[in-house]
Amino acid sequence: MGGGRAGPDRGSVPRPWAGRRDTAGRRVAARNRAALIAAAREVFAEQGLNAPLSAVARRAGVGQGSLYRHFADRFALASAVLDENVRQIERAGAEPGASLKGVLGVVTWHLTRSTAFVDLLRVRGDGEQARALSGRVRSVLARCLPAGHRLSADDVMLAVAMVSGAVAGPTPAERERVALAAWQLLGVEVGPLRPCEAVADV
Repeated sequence: MGGGRAGPDRGSVPRPWAGRRDTAGRRVAARNRAALIAAAREVFAEQGLNAPLSAVARRAGVGQGSLYRHFADRFALASAVLDENVRQIERAGAEPGASLKGVLGVVTWHLTRSTAFVDLLRVRGDGEQARALSGRVRSVLARCLPAGHRLSADDVMLAVAMVSGAVAGPTPAERERVALAAWQLLGVEVGPLRPCEAVADV
């Protein structure tokens, strides 16, 4: 009956823009997550690990709802900061021509900007996460040690712990000055203090 032709099934019509929209959404989410981690590193260094999470969201330029979509609680956010710190050290160790002094420059940058990182980068960290993070950093330092170096990887980790214990001051610049003075006293050369962030996906 009634033999009009059925219209197209709109549910089956390909939507070429849908994939692009999903990709753009993932990029925004990744940028927001990276901004939250960077902001948390700064806020925790300034105010301690009990700083209001709303301050982290404001610093990152996102809403508090976005923060909780990425991180269930304060522990998850702090863990992400610590993991990103170690990832940056691993990236520095994987760069062409990576050297011990160059990697120590990245390690020291994080020591002067991440309160929790100072606590967790001890030779014998408390807890499984601390040991895992310390182990990853030690592996990078071991790979970058020149053959016949006077220090072993364990020696360098001990030196890192000693420098982290000395780091103090109200500003990053002051903490950098103290850290570099400590390295000099230990007779260890350190490259430029810098982060080693991933290249942004634009």
